[in-house]
Amino acid sequence: MNIAVVGTGYVGLVTGTCLAETGNDVICVDIDEQKVAAMKRGEIPIYEPNLDVLFHRNIEAGRLAFTTDLQSAVDHAQIIFLALPTPPDEDGSADLSYVLGVAGQLGHMMTDYKVIVDKSTVPVGTADKVTAALAANATVPFDVVSNPEFLREGFAVDDFMKPDRIVVGCSGERGRQLMEELYKPYVRQGNPVIFMDERSAELTKYAANSFLATKITFMNEVANFCERVGADVDMVRKGMGTDTRIGPRFLFPGIGYGGSCFPKDVQALHKSGLESGMEFRILTSVMAVNESQKTVLFPAILDHYGGDLTGVKVALWGLAFKPETDDIREAPSLYMIDKLVNAGASIQAFDPEAMDNVRGRIGDQITYSGSAMDALDGADCLLICTEWAQFRTPDFSKMESRLNAKVIFDGRNLYETSKLAKLGWTYRSIGRPNPEA
Repeated sequence: MNIAVVGTGYVGLVTGTCLAETGNDVICVDIDEQKVAAMKRGEIPIYEPNLDVLFHRNIEAGRLAFTTDLQSAVDHAQIIFLALPTPPDEDGSADLSYVLGVAGQLGHMMTDYKVIVDKSTVPVGTADKVTAALAANATVPFDVVSNPEFLREGFAVDDFMKPDRIVVGCSGERGRQLMEELYKPYVRQGNPVIFMDERSAELTKYAANSFLATKITFMNEVANFCERVGADVDMVRKGMGTDTRIGPRFLFPGIGYGGSCFPKDVQALHKSGLESGMEFRILTSVMAVNESQKTVLFPAILDHYGGDLTGVKVALWGLAFKPETDDIREAPSLYMIDKLVNAGASIQAFDPEAMDNVRGRIGDQITYSGSAMDALDGADCLLICTEWAQFRTPDFSKMESRLNAKVIFDGRNLYETSKLAKLGWTYRSIGRPNPEA
C-alpha cells in the first residue's frame, strides 16, 4: 500500500518505519526542513531501541522516504496518517490546531478517495471535527478513521510490530476494509483488530492511559501509607499482584509518572469531562497525588542534612522519565532538580540518553557526567530518579570510594534494604522500612 505519515515525531516516525517494514511504500512529511534533510541522510532524530535498524533498512530498500512537500505525499498515498502534536493548553485541554490545520489543507489537495487516519491522541469528537475540516474543501470522497496508538516508549517497535490489539474507529466500509488489509501482517498470531465507532476509539486511548496512571498513583499512595505504619510496600505489591483480578503490572511505587502520554492524557480526559458537565473525581486526585509524588523524597533529603542543603553536592542517576528513552517530558528528575537547586544544593547527573535534552531545557544549572560512577565523585549522596538497567547492580565498594558519604535516596526502589544496611549504607527508598546501617 502507498502510505503517507504527516508528522515525524515519536509516534509518526515509529508508525512510518514499522509500516514500511511490512512492505508498504511510506512517505513521511514534516515542515522542519533540517530534520527532513537529516533523516534523508539516515540520521534518526529520536532514541528508541531497535528503531534504527528498521529505519536504515527501509530507507535503503526504498520503502521509506521523507519530504516537506505535503502535496506530493497526498498524491502518493491512499492512506494518510495524521501523527501531529496535540499539546495541552493551559487548561489541560488538547490543542487540535495542528491536526485541524493539516486536515483543512488535505481537503484542497485530494484528487481521489483517501482514508485519513487520526493517529494522534485526540479528545472524543475529533474525528467529527476532522471530517468537517476536510469536507469544507474536498471535492472527492474520503473516510476518517480513529486509530489511537498504544506505543510504550522503550518498547515501541515491538508494540507496533506485535500489538496486543489494534483499535480502529471507522464508519465507512471502504475505509474499514483498507485498514483491515493494512494491519493483517501485524496480527497473524490472532491478536484482535477491534473495530468500533470513532468516538469510542478516541475515548479508549484516554481511558486506558488514565486507568494505568490511576493504578500507579494508587500504589504510590499505598507506599506513602506503608512508611507511616511500618509496612513494606514490596510485600503488599506481591500480595496484590498475585490476585488475577489485579495483576502484577504497574504496581511498582516510585516518584511519580511522567512522559508524553500519562500526564497529558489524564489532563485531557479530565478537561473533556468538565466540558461535558461532569468531573472525573478520581482523575482530580490522580493529578494532585502525582504532582506531589515527584518530589516526595525532597523532605527526606532536607531532613538528612538538618534542614539546610547549602553546599550539599548531590549525584543524580537518571534524567529521562523512564528507562530506554531520552524523553524528559514531565520527568520527576526535573522537579527534584528544581527543588534541590533552589535549596542551595549542586547536582552532578548522569543518564545514558537524556543528558542532551536536559541541557537543552535547563542549560548548565547542573553538571553532566560521562558515566554513572563519574557522577559520584565528591558527592555527598546519590539520588536515583530513573531505573535504567545499568543502575540495578552497581559495585557498592567502588561507589563508596567515590562518594563522600554512604547515602542513597532511591526513587525507584532498586536495591534490597537489608543488603544496603549490612553494607553500612544509609538508604531511603519508597514505602519500605529503612533498616539502620
